[in-house]
Amino acid sequence: MPVYSKEVMDHFMNPRNVGVIEDADGVGEVGNPVCGDMMTFYIKVRDGVLEDVKYQTFGCGAAIAVSSMISELAKGKKIEEALQITNKVVAEALGGLPQNKMHCSNLGADALRKAIEDYQIRQSSEKPLEKKKKEAVSAANEHSHEEEECLCPYCDSALAEVIPYCKTCGHSLKVCPECGTFQPQEAKFCFQCGTKL
Repeated sequence: MPVYSKEVMDHFMNPRNVGVIEDADGVGEVGNPVCGDMMTFYIKVRDGVLEDVKYQTFGCGAAIAVSSMISELAKGKKIEEALQITNKVVAEALGGLPQNKMHCSNLGADALRKAIEDYQIRQSSEKPLEKKKKEAVSAANEHSHEEEECLCPYCDSALAEVIPYCKTCGHSLKVCPECGTFQPQEAKFCFQCGTKL
């Protein structure tokens, strides 16, 4: 059973900023088909600053805590600053997460990023700033592959080889071309960096 920090338990028991912004300037929704977690983030922007951030989360305690922490970290930040909120930043702010719950911080960071991209699309006919997205992804993964082993997204077994399936549980896998992490075969986007697969 996962051991959670005091920060995780606090945000799980007393989640901040839960709800819906009816006239949101941007909405981002993500889900993990493996664990069933779903997150939707809503943002209200004024003069390039996230004036309000709310969310709805269906999932485990870690998913709720991650959503709550991200809303706190993002609220009042400029868009450029909010895009720098990565899975590592969230996990560190929560005092750490068990390895098998790290995907929750990935989902939360992805949901916030998608809400910001939705806002940018609404504001302009031009595509969102891909450069800033790639910078945020790069910051999130700068050292992750050197420090952490690759794990199967189904059973968390260590994957030593680049093969299209997990030797432990037999599930089919694919590798994200952007960040190189293993992803479920049916995934439509990378849970680590948000790249479309």
